[in-house]
Formats: sequence, C-alpha cells, structure tokens
Amino acid sequence: MLRVDRLSKRYGERMAVNAISFSIEQGETVGLLGPNGAGKTTAIAMISGISKPDGGEVTLGGLSLARSANAFKRRVGLVPQDLALYEELSAWANLQLFGGLYGLAAAELRRRAEAALALVGLADRSADRVKTFSGGMKRRLNIAGALLHEPDLILLDEPTVGVDPQSRNAIFDNLEELKRRGKTLLYTTHYMEEAERLCDRVLILDHGRILADDKVAHLKQQYVNLETAFMQLTGRALRDGAES
Repeated sequence: MLRVDRLSKRYGERMAVNAISFSIEQGETVGLLGPNGAGKTTAIAMISGISKPDGGEVTLGGLSLARSANAFKRRVGLVPQDLALYEELSAWANLQLFGGLYGLAAAELRRRAEAALALVGLADRSADRVKTFSGGMKRRLNIAGALLHEPDLILLDEPTVGVDPQSRNAIFDNLEELKRRGKTLLYTTHYMEEAERLCDRVLILDHGRILADDKVAHLKQQYVNLETAFMQLTGRALRDGAES
C-alpha cells in the first residue's frame, strides 16, 4: 500500500529525517513512535504532501507523490496534531466545507458526513458550534473530516494529545472500528501502550532515523528485561511503617 524510500528532510544544520525507509501493507496499522523532536511530524508532513522532502520517494499503491501529487493526496486522509477546525462553525458546517474542498457532490457529501459523525459519536452534536466542544470532541471531529473522501491511507499525528481518558478511549474505539473496516493507518505517538493496543507493527524513530521496525510483542521480548525483586519485612519494620 504505502512505500517510503530513503525519505529525508533537513532544516539548516539539523537533519530532521535521515533517509528513512519502510512500507505498510493494505489494512495494516503501523505505529510511528519516538520522543519530541524525533522527526515523526516531519515524516507525516512529507508523506501527506504538505512538506517537500529533500530526498527520497513516497508511493501509494504504485502512485508516486512526486509525479502525481493531486491524485496521491486524494487517496490520503490526514488527522494533524494541531486541530484543523473552524470553531465558529458547527460540526456539520465544518464537514461540508472539508467535503466541498474534495469536490464531493451535495448528496454524496451529506451521506458521508452523516456516516463520519456517527462513527465518531458526534451525530447528536452536528448542529453545535465547535467552540462548545471539549478537546476530545474536537479531536474526534478532526478524524471525521479526514474520512469524508474515503481515503485508502489515514495518517494520524498524535491524535490523543491533550484529551481526557474518556475521550482517549473513544478515539481508540474509532480507530479500532476503522481497522475492522480494513483501513490502512499510520499512527504517531509517544506511548508504547497506545501502540500495543492499536498497532500491528511499530517503527521507533529517534534523531531522524528508524531504530526498530517490528511487532510490539517482539520488541518487548528483545528490549524489555523483566526482573522480580522480593523483599521480606520483619515485624518491627511493619510496625514502624504503620506508625510513620
């Protein structure tokens, strides 16, 4: 489905992304993990066509981003790290605007907007202004906007940043439903537990380089050493602890 070949991006003296290569199969969910500054967002920006790479190539189903940018972008849905919403407009108006940018006809846009709002659990809030939404609801609406043109690949750049646990679980439910529908997802996060729940495979990125590419279970077996420590307390220690 997606093939990234020696993708690179430099900002001045800093190499933000350093010749990374990987591929994602149809229907696979792949996590892109790494600390702040690792190059995750830069990589997503290049794969989505927002930022032009200094080197390398991205193809989707054999379609080259460099040679067929418009056709490529129509097959990609992007959920950015920063919210891309008009807060004075209703949720419905936001989706109508986004769908219009993709050239969707009115009847088809209505059908897809209703389906997207139902998926993210916001059908009952479609007429409400976005400024009245919680952070988690805005994140879910961002996901709905990325689905309107029925993309083959969905790129999600830390979609759970700044949301409460309940909203985070709701977003996970949305993504798991997209997985069940056979969508291909590339998901960036700081957190291994998110990748463990959602992802079939994980790429670990740091200082612009891919350090590992494997299933979560294999990575844990390889890098996590589990040790058990036993401590025996005397009666005196237990009494002292209770009094302190």
